[in-house]
Amino acid sequence: MRIMRVPRYHYSAQFGESIDDLMEELRSMILDGRYILTSEVQQFEDAFAEYCETAFARGVNCGTDAIMVALLALGIRPDDEVITQANTFHATAAAIRLIGAKPVLVDADENSFLMDIDQVEAVVTRRTRVVMPVHLYGKPTSMTRLLDIVQRRDLILVEDAAQAHGARIEGKRVGSFGVAACFSFHPSKNLAAAGDAGAIVTNDPTLAEKIDEYRALGQRGQNNHVRVGFNTKLHSIQAKILSAKLPYLDNWNARRRTVAKWYRQRLGGLPVTFQQESEGEEHVYHLFQIRTSKRDALLKHLLTDSIDATVRYPTPLHLQPAFAHCGWRAGQFPVAERLGRELLCLPLRPDMAPDEVDYVADSMRRFFCD
Repeated sequence: MRIMRVPRYHYSAQFGESIDDLMEELRSMILDGRYILTSEVQQFEDAFAEYCETAFARGVNCGTDAIMVALLALGIRPDDEVITQANTFHATAAAIRLIGAKPVLVDADENSFLMDIDQVEAVVTRRTRVVMPVHLYGKPTSMTRLLDIVQRRDLILVEDAAQAHGARIEGKRVGSFGVAACFSFHPSKNLAAAGDAGAIVTNDPTLAEKIDEYRALGQRGQNNHVRVGFNTKLHSIQAKILSAKLPYLDNWNARRRTVAKWYRQRLGGLPVTFQQESEGEEHVYHLFQIRTSKRDALLKHLLTDSIDATVRYPTPLHLQPAFAHCGWRAGQFPVAERLGRELLCLPLRPDMAPDEVDYVADSMRRFFCD
């Protein structure tokens, strides 16, 4: 059998045929000292806000900072409650705890792998301030019912869109539904910086002004500190790199959907299931997840065949030692626990070729059928 290496990432493919012009611009920025909140940052923020169909974007150091700054700028304080889902990355709940607020979890939906919206209203209390759905793996969360809940209960909707740059649902971009939305540009993301970076988008000018202050040590003008803030700014070099990539994002996302379609076709008939696709959505497949009761053995098999599969989030938030003080218990969110045991992430890149997908599918068929 011919061995083919199938990697998860191919960073050089994100820069087109030549990186020379970008490298020359970066060289000039470094030598000129254009580092912090320069015109390059403003240019990216303007372009990303337009892309997200929002009025404002504000760049920060990373996606975790984006959530922390957004919540603080919204006036979330210690002991306020933020509802989110049990099956998400650590940073979602960590950011809530780091500002002193309390994460309140609901379980995942068995088919979409997203927040179980049926459970949200039951956990609303007098201390609930925010509902924060996570557009996980690139699939956008259905917004109509969530918006109805937050409006009826006088709550705030904040989107964790760290994995869903460019996704659409109900005719709108993710990030344009909530009062604010938080993005990560970690190198693994669909829109990737050359290191950590993040952003908050909003349509609220007052909120945008508060975010400006919180990300710049609480300053409103030089040396006029009107609040206790962070030092969390998008670096101009990362902004320049993101600006260079942003025009390609929709095409990359379309390619991701094509590769996902190939996977679904070639894996047909095998004892695996996929994240549900929904009417009227544009999933951007940040991760391509398959579900199988033989997950760990299949992962070992694929790695032996040089296929860079991996497991994302095997331990749900409520079982993480960092949140032991929250009082959650095993069995409390059973769907999240099952997904943690059964989901496997197959390599998916915009530049993947059909023969790579065929190789992965053939390897999986040998595992299940031989």
